[in-house]
Amino acid sequence: MAQLIREWAGINTFAPATQTKLLELLGKLKHENVNTLTILVMGKGGVGKSSTVNSIVGERVVTISPFQSEGPRPVMVSRSRAGFTLNIIDTPGLIEGGYINDMALDIIKRFLLNKTIDVLLYVDRLDAYRVDNLDKLVAKAITDTFGKGIWNKALIALTHAQFSPPDGLPYDEFFSKRSEALLKVVRSGARIKKDASQASTIPVVLVENSGRCNKNENDEKVLPDGAAWIPKLVQTITEVTLNGSESIHVDQKLIEGPNPNQTGKLWIPLILALQYFFVIKPIRGFIKKDIATESRPSWETHESETNFSGRDIF
Repeated sequence: MAQLIREWAGINTFAPATQTKLLELLGKLKHENVNTLTILVMGKGGVGKSSTVNSIVGERVVTISPFQSEGPRPVMVSRSRAGFTLNIIDTPGLIEGGYINDMALDIIKRFLLNKTIDVLLYVDRLDAYRVDNLDKLVAKAITDTFGKGIWNKALIALTHAQFSPPDGLPYDEFFSKRSEALLKVVRSGARIKKDASQASTIPVVLVENSGRCNKNENDEKVLPDGAAWIPKLVQTITEVTLNGSESIHVDQKLIEGPNPNQTGKLWIPLILALQYFFVIKPIRGFIKKDIATESRPSWETHESETNFSGRDIF
């Protein structure tokens, strides 16, 4: 069934200053011949993925309840504005019981078949004080599914940004340390080498989805540093979209992953060639050499002489 694309009416709910900035960014994308943008939202459960989707669209497009678990299936929301189409795909959390939820991951992959991912929005919480193996597992699962190239199209969004750091730590310093710690474990899980990560930095932005978010004189939702976060998030999404890296097209081959049987077949010709040159051919050479240098047994020599003498008699 075709995806229902509605007019992006939610953009009118933003403060006028935010609307102006968003329309400028959409105009920039269209100027670069980007008329459709698909954002894949992924991460652990309970980090604010669905709330962030609602905040970007400006509508309550994904149902959120603090008393219910996340939906088991992905949801794609499509909105159109002045010839530009925005698709945002919300997904269930990838962790269940301390392990990767393979069923959820498989459902996500099947849902994405024949779709193109322009941006990966990896969501986590700013107020999480540590990173652990679960973060690494999620990064590894995303990499194993879509390849390392997905991180060239990625940005990290840290939700619950309007909070006070512990022990009087300066806000900017806490944000910097939290970002560095998460980026380190993501790169480790994604198996991105240090030099490669330095060449291609994954941007980190702050998000505050709460209705109690502070506002500036222009009625824009702002962070503790005074920055209007919705335009900043969309600006970073725009920069990632236009960074020159290829988008990720999800086809059947990508979903199924490498076929171990097919991979093994590719090695057969090489193995046979190595066997011939390093095993069979040397053995043949040894046999020929052995035959050429082998001394004839005495009984064979005696028989030959007898036959020769017999021919002389006749």
